[in-house]
Amino acid sequence: MDQKPEERTQSQSHRCQLLDLPWEDVLVTHVFCYLPLRHLVSLQCVSKSFRSLIQVYLANCRKFDPAQTGPHIPKEAFCSMLHHNQVLHHLCVSNCSDWITDKELLPVIGQNQHLLRVDMRGCVHLSRHALVAVSLSCPRLQHLSLEHCEWVDSLALRSLADHCSDLRSLDVTACRQLKDEAVCYLAGKCPALRSLSVAVNANITDTAVEEVAKKCRELEKLDLTGCLRVRNEAIRTLAEYCPKLQSLKVNHCHNVTESSLGVLRRRNVDIDVEPPLQRALVLLQDVVGFAPFINLQI
Repeated sequence: MDQKPEERTQSQSHRCQLLDLPWEDVLVTHVFCYLPLRHLVSLQCVSKSFRSLIQVYLANCRKFDPAQTGPHIPKEAFCSMLHHNQVLHHLCVSNCSDWITDKELLPVIGQNQHLLRVDMRGCVHLSRHALVAVSLSCPRLQHLSLEHCEWVDSLALRSLADHCSDLRSLDVTACRQLKDEAVCYLAGKCPALRSLSVAVNANITDTAVEEVAKKCRELEKLDLTGCLRVRNEAIRTLAEYCPKLQSLKVNHCHNVTESSLGVLRRRNVDIDVEPPLQRALVLLQDVVGFAPFINLQI
């Protein structure tokens, strides 16, 4: 039976619209968290109300990764989106590496003191002041990636060690200003480390690796790729003091041989260098096109 015009008007007036739902308690908390950030940003163009709603969401989001908005994010958009946020737990700016400097990052770090994870991989235009700011503002920090940030120096790393003792994972791959002393200091201050990469740094020697092994007994992953001065002695110390080790990368560590790696292999530690026999078989396969059958039984 058809509704009368008056009934249709009354029914439409009681129809719930999206913006009628509680913003912070429902939309921000239980709806928008499942939508890609790029879609939410686009919603701002719908109306002034939607723009206000998205600003509320951005001010309350706990995780920010510009990669979710597309391959590149303009500087102005980054600053606008995080201008009012003070509750971030996870911040990734590696997708902003082409342009981000201390000027854009430091205000965000300064107003977000609950950060647990920060990713600054490849951000070559930052300076040591960025790492010092993270150290002073984020005492609860647990995960930090500084891969290919060659501006990281020993003093900045010491500041991190002094103020972020709960650190669980650190990646300082290709941070070639760092030397043994800084890594040893970090190990003494951050015994809860579970994952560490000091790869692609010829300054790192057995001294740093042995100190990490002795002070960080919870260590599970260690990347020494390209640490040319690391030798078998350090690997043996690692095997002795780190019973929870699961992964070790020693590719291009020419002074590390099977005599030290064998102990870890027997514990099923994942090592990125094949045993000598396996490497020989692979080489033969590459040369003659097949892997010969070799009977190793005595």
